[in-house]
Amino acid sequence: MTTTLRILAACVLGARLLSAQSVDHSAFNALLQQHVRDGLVDYDAFANAPSFKAYLRTLATTDPARLPRPEQLAFWINAYNAYTIAQINAHGERQSIKNINKAFGFLKTGGPWREKMATVGNTTYTLDEIEHERIRPVFNEPRVHFALVCAAIGCPPLRNEAYTAARLDEQLDDQARQFLLRSPAKNRIDVAGKRVYLSRIFDWYGSDFAPDQAGLLRWLSRYWTAGAERNALTDRSVRIVFTDYDWSLNAWTK
Repeated sequence: MTTTLRILAACVLGARLLSAQSVDHSAFNALLQQHVRDGLVDYDAFANAPSFKAYLRTLATTDPARLPRPEQLAFWINAYNAYTIAQINAHGERQSIKNINKAFGFLKTGGPWREKMATVGNTTYTLDEIEHERIRPVFNEPRVHFALVCAAIGCPPLRNEAYTAARLDEQLDDQARQFLLRSPAKNRIDVAGKRVYLSRIFDWYGSDFAPDQAGLLRWLSRYWTAGAERNALTDRSVRIVFTDYDWSLNAWTK
C-alpha cells in the first residue's frame, strides 16, 4: 500500500471512529432514577453523590462538537439539567432558583441563568448560553422546551432518566405528552369557553413552534387524540390564556 493510500485509509478509519463516539450518561441516568420522583428532585441526594461529581467532570472534559449530531443534542440537554441541579446545590438554595444571585429583591448580573458555572469541553458557559446559543439555534427542535428543566414547579417535569441519541425522539415526544396532557394547572383546554390555557413557556418561546398563534395551536394539536379538545385547537375563534408560572423549587422532600 502506498503512503497516500495509507493516509486515506487512516482518515476513513478516523472518520468512522468519530461517528461512533458517544458519551456514557449511565451515572446520571442512575441518579435520576433514584432521586427524581414525579418530576421532583432530591437535591440533597445529588449533593452527596460522588457519582454526580464524577459525571460533571465527564461533561467538563467532553467536547460535544466531536459527537454525532443526535448525540450532541442529548448531551446538551443532559448538561443543562445536570448543571441546573449543581447550581441549586452550589448556592444551597431550597426555595426558588430565582433567589440565586438576587440582591435587595432584584436579580443581579442576570440572576442564575447568566452565572458562568457550567463547564463543557473545558469551556465554561451560563445556562442561558447553553439554551439560547448551543441548543435552540443549532438544532431547531422546539420539543427541547419540554426537556430543559429550570428547577421550578412551573417547568415541565424533570425526566427520571438521561436523554440518549437512540431514544431521543421518543423521549421528547413523551415529555411533550406529559407536560401538555397531564399538567392541567399549566396546560388545559376549555372547549365550551373557547379557551386554551397554556404555560408561559409558549408565551416566551412560541415562535420556536410556529410563527403565529394558529400555527402554534396546530403544532400542539398532534398530542391530542381526535375529539372536541383537538378540534378546539384548530378553531380560529379560540383564545389563548397563559397560566401563572410557579417558580417554587421542584424539590422532593422525603
